[in-house]
Amino acid sequence: MAPIETKRTKTVKAMATVADATRTLALDAGNYDLKFWDGVNNPQAIRSVRYQLPQGRDPVRYSERSPLIELPNGARYHFGVQAYKYRRQQQTVIENKVDLARLHLYACLVPNDNATDFHLNLSISTPDKARTEAALRSQLLGVHEFTRNGVPFSVTVDHVEVEREGMGAYRYAQRLGLVPDKGFTVVIDIGGGTWLTRLVDAEGDVIDENVMDRGGTYELAVSISFDRRLTNALGTTADPGIVMDGFQTGHTYADTGLSWAPWFNEYLEPWFLGVFQTVKAQYTPYLNRVTRFLVTGGGSHLITERLMGRKLFAVIPDPQFANVRGLFPIAEGLHLCTTTK
Repeated sequence: MAPIETKRTKTVKAMATVADATRTLALDAGNYDLKFWDGVNNPQAIRSVRYQLPQGRDPVRYSERSPLIELPNGARYHFGVQAYKYRRQQQTVIENKVDLARLHLYACLVPNDNATDFHLNLSISTPDKARTEAALRSQLLGVHEFTRNGVPFSVTVDHVEVEREGMGAYRYAQRLGLVPDKGFTVVIDIGGGTWLTRLVDAEGDVIDENVMDRGGTYELAVSISFDRRLTNALGTTADPGIVMDGFQTGHTYADTGLSWAPWFNEYLEPWFLGVFQTVKAQYTPYLNRVTRFLVTGGGSHLITERLMGRKLFAVIPDPQFANVRGLFPIAEGLHLCTTTK
């Protein structure tokens, strides 16, 4: 397939010319977790939950996976799983994550070769680019001063590349040879708060899309949290955020030993059918030209077994980090696409 010079490719080449002086970071600030990658080390994730500490409260232990952020005005926020050790937490999944863009960036910035004063180019994604791109750029461009885990930072964001959520995963799938060089590809990105689809042609252009503001794994978790088999055993209400965590750990509720695994399919099946019936209805006029359904996102592991053996479907390996891997700008080879059979 011949190389295609896209707007993104040109931007990547421009960013590469200053790579020696400026750090680059891909950031996928999801509703369930914050994923980030510097292109060198393995991608990392921080649970997207936080607690704002009152001035008179000492923090519990912080770490790289649960960083403590302090702003110049004295406000302090503890991110990650350690936030569950406080009485109350704030879950990104029920908030507008665009408003949290700065805090999410601070949580994901680590020293650059021990340096904490540097320039930065950012590649980020958002479900609704047309609606949120300007607000994200406004929040993220410029100088940022904050303290992370007791270490002061001064970071100047010089450039912000905003991409449609899910398109990073599409490019990563191209590199893995999962995207045919003919026909249309439907990207299905199942996240924590939202799920979305993009219809992409062979040249990489998005020709149709659908963003569901609700319907991700959080909605599934909410349904389970109201089930009496769980609440009666707990003796109290269940936290949907903890149920979401349980999706990653054998369908158990924190450290209680209580599990919804025996009856999970009662909720999973209608949720799964709802997603794919919506996809079918959205893209009915194009289905005869679709050569691949790419499934990605942190919630895709819940339906992997249901998709096995279906000829046109492919679940991207390590789907939690597929989008952030594809967001990272690669000057050489970005256009390469290995043809699939």
